[in-house]
Amino acid sequence: MNPNTTFAGKTIWVTGGAGYLGSPITAALDAAGATTICLELPGRAEALVRERVLSRTVPVSVDLTDLAAQRAAVAQLIEAHGTPDGLVHLPFVSSSGKKLEEISTADLDRTLTGSLSPAFELCRSVATAMSAKGRGSIVLFSSMYGLVAPDPKIYFAPMAPNPIDYGASKAALIQMCRYLAVHFGPKGVRFNCVAPGPFPNPKIQADLPQFIAQLNAKTALGRIGHREEVVGPALFLLSDGASYITGHTLVVDGGWTVW
Repeated sequence: MNPNTTFAGKTIWVTGGAGYLGSPITAALDAAGATTICLELPGRAEALVRERVLSRTVPVSVDLTDLAAQRAAVAQLIEAHGTPDGLVHLPFVSSSGKKLEEISTADLDRTLTGSLSPAFELCRSVATAMSAKGRGSIVLFSSMYGLVAPDPKIYFAPMAPNPIDYGASKAALIQMCRYLAVHFGPKGVRFNCVAPGPFPNPKIQADLPQFIAQLNAKTALGRIGHREEVVGPALFLLSDGASYITGHTLVVDGGWTVW
């Protein structure tokens, strides 16, 4: 697949497109010829466009957890740029840093409502617009912790294992993807998930070398992932090369979940 020809003339939205995993996807789509709409919290998309000198990327400031603001943004973007050919959705909400005993039901509600409700509304509205064209591809970002539980033995004080609300929301996203794939499949719209494995951000890598060593040891490849390694899977699922794939979860975890 040659991304320079595959995405030329296409419009792709990336929500959370200036984040740690989202920014390389946004940059790759821009380089591949797509008109890329980067939806982010205020200031973040604009900063990415400046820093990476992204000539085909349109920065959009919106808090997707504000459903009224999300609806307005979707309508405005479709009016200005047409119905997108693809969407990559990365944002999440979590009570990260809390131990299981410390997570309240309010924390759980915040994560599930803040992660799933915006994803559901966004996917349904964009897929409905795509249905009128008879084609489209939507890629949701789940996690290995939507498939397996964290191993408490690799965490050490004062760290807390990956929180239960995060894993539950990511598992729900996988199932949401399946439901949406079945509903919109006859209308030519595909839904798939990417489930990344260990992709710790640079601060964690610098501050917690012992933890990184534990993560390395848990994978079949013996190392953590580099953020650019999510680009190929995401672009593949967006592309016509994946035209007969829907309802699938592509695990990008270095072999974390094989044993």
